[in-house]
Amino acid sequence: MTASTPRAERPAHRGRVVGVLRFALLLVGALLALVPFYYMVIGALQRERDTSPLGLLPLPGNLTLNNFIEINESVNLVGSLLNSLIFTIGVVGCTLVFGLLVGYALAVLSFRGRGVVFALVLLVQTIPFQLLMIPLYVMVVRYFGLADSFIGMILPFAINSVAVLIFRQYFLQIPRDVFDAARIDGASELRILVSIAVPLVRPAVLTAMLVTFIGPWNEFLWPFLVTKDASKQTLAVSLANFSQTNGAFLDNPMGAVLAGACVLAVPVVVLFLLFQRNFTSANLGSAIKG
Repeated sequence: MTASTPRAERPAHRGRVVGVLRFALLLVGALLALVPFYYMVIGALQRERDTSPLGLLPLPGNLTLNNFIEINESVNLVGSLLNSLIFTIGVVGCTLVFGLLVGYALAVLSFRGRGVVFALVLLVQTIPFQLLMIPLYVMVVRYFGLADSFIGMILPFAINSVAVLIFRQYFLQIPRDVFDAARIDGASELRILVSIAVPLVRPAVLTAMLVTFIGPWNEFLWPFLVTKDASKQTLAVSLANFSQTNGAFLDNPMGAVLAGACVLAVPVVVLFLLFQRNFTSANLGSAIKG
């Protein structure tokens, strides 16, 4: 009995060692992923820019909030944030409305050409947005006359093919008996979508909201092309224009830009912290008795 005890303890000891090594590797990877964000915060708080390795340390004598004050005086942070919020909310709203409708149709409804529509949705994934930017710019600005407007910024992003695929895959997991029972009770397809399907795929809605929010919130190139009016520019565009025009007149222009980047990153981080617990699969089978 005493001779066999060490042999029995070896697998458990080996498993603990493997678990510790796995945790250490994951911890190192997480820290490396957070280094850019840490540098952004430290750079925003530095009185004088320090590019040496010591610049990564929060030295008390080199910490200040003046960079946030200077970027707010040079760029209207509240107005730019409001423009970014309007642009992003418009894109997210259109994405949810059209994405839910198209995803529901592709997953639940039977109609001629459904396979072709789904193939076109997949084809859109292979085309970079940069290839479509010139024809979209001509169409939106010259033909529609939507320059310097929020509609012109929102229109090219109104339908997100990624969100359509997310909703379609979630709707496919809902048992067909749920929809058939609702149709027998006389519910219309729109009522089924709003009252039954959407509550069952709430994780997909939250995921699509966050994924869609990050894109337009950080979008720079398209709002830069469409809007030349400073009062309509998003925060990302305002920061880029600030670094080209007013940056040379400040003591630490890079610190001011990093301070603006911190302000731009805060809403995304807050949304992720609020919704991360909801990114779990819904209990789709709970809708059917038995």
